[in-house]
Amino acid sequence: MSTRVETYISVAVVDDELSIRETLAHHLKELGYIATAYPSADEAWKAIENSAPNLVITDLRMPGMSGLDLLRKVHERHPSTEVVIITAHADKDAAIEALRHGAFDFFEKPVRLSELTATLERTIRYQTVRRERDQLAAQLSAMTDREAQRWGVTAMIGTAHSFRKILGQIRILQQTDSTSVLLTGESGTGKELVARAIHFGSGRSSKPFIAVNCSAVPGELAESELFGHMKGSFTGATADRKGCFTLAHTGTLFLDEIGDMPGPMQAKLLRVLEDGVVTPVGATTGSKVNVRVIAATNADLAGRMSNGRFRQDLYYRLAHYTVTLPPLRERKSDIPVLAQHFAKTLAMEMGRQPPGISKEAFDALECYPFPGNVRELRNMLERAILEVGSGDIRPEHLHFLSLADGAARRAPQLGPSRGPSTRDSGTCTASLNDDQIPVNLKEAETILIKRAMTMTDGNVSAAARLLGIHRTKLHRRICRT
Repeated sequence: MSTRVETYISVAVVDDELSIRETLAHHLKELGYIATAYPSADEAWKAIENSAPNLVITDLRMPGMSGLDLLRKVHERHPSTEVVIITAHADKDAAIEALRHGAFDFFEKPVRLSELTATLERTIRYQTVRRERDQLAAQLSAMTDREAQRWGVTAMIGTAHSFRKILGQIRILQQTDSTSVLLTGESGTGKELVARAIHFGSGRSSKPFIAVNCSAVPGELAESELFGHMKGSFTGATADRKGCFTLAHTGTLFLDEIGDMPGPMQAKLLRVLEDGVVTPVGATTGSKVNVRVIAATNADLAGRMSNGRFRQDLYYRLAHYTVTLPPLRERKSDIPVLAQHFAKTLAMEMGRQPPGISKEAFDALECYPFPGNVRELRNMLERAILEVGSGDIRPEHLHFLSLADGAARRAPQLGPSRGPSTRDSGTCTASLNDDQIPVNLKEAETILIKRAMTMTDGNVSAAARLLGIHRTKLHRRICRT
């Protein structure tokens, strides 16, 4: 027994035989449909030309306009309206022709009402799925537009000459969607931001952007992470799993910290980049993928190639176009602009009024060498906003600069300015107890690491989050100090 339809679904019944159209219309009304009967395709078209029903049930052969002509008109004017054909046995070939022109289904006379009802239910389900698909497509398009706006070139902040050069290179790379790119530069300079800007400004902008941190993936799981695996291929593989290459198909795969990828994986990655075929762990055959690869590193790849830690052939496969991001200390004129930008956007995210930044705080920021680059500046402003309450951000709110104990003797003075200071891209001479103390990058890094470890009671993970770097990278730096 068919379930009554509890919704407003309109159906146009078109047939020149009175008994057929009235029987069908009556049956549909009993099921809860809004059914209207028409004796000809011409009358039906006049009624539905500007007000489309959800479904049209029409005979093929009628005086005047045929059912096939009505089908064509309906699909041209109302693509979302489905058409079901009723035909005599002798017109079966014509009914098949109607299917080729987009009819949802056809029935031979005499029509079995139970079969027609089942077809209507399938049609409704199909229309529901298609409507949801169209809604999702519209949402995805809107999300893509928002992502492009968020991550595009216009969202990148800076006026320094070195930064404008980067913007020009990004625009060049946006004009192609196949060139492999290698991004180099210190940690925190914005390599992923540049990768996203390239992706969302290219022809792949509506496709996936998948990011992988190569240094964060254990060596034994790297192949599965990138290429996927089959169920049972190793202990713990309880189901098939798609790898990042497959997930990024038709889009962009961002391989961050590529310099930390183990040697065996470098060879496997090279093979995929050369032939475009991905074979999951445990599979005997592979599949083609279409992926643009953007890799990034803060390591000295030339040095690693010379000692055999990074494959030269992989380097040249990745570095079709290289973009080197400058450290923040080499674009000091951008520090005030970036600080104001972060103060505004972060405060808005927290539901607060954007604070001002005092001149003394600006002086301290411009003097500081920023070993963590833009990421460190952002983290510093976020913490300052949390603490400042109302009023301006002052030097005492910039905690990465407010170093205690013996380390403070080598740091820039954080209180009100006590005298002039000289600045360049490599050192900063600041006033502290009337002494002029130079601070270089290595010393600043050591100071910050010690300070972060003290503040987190020796918790490496917490200290890494505080510094804005990965715990593996922090651990390596601790071992060197």
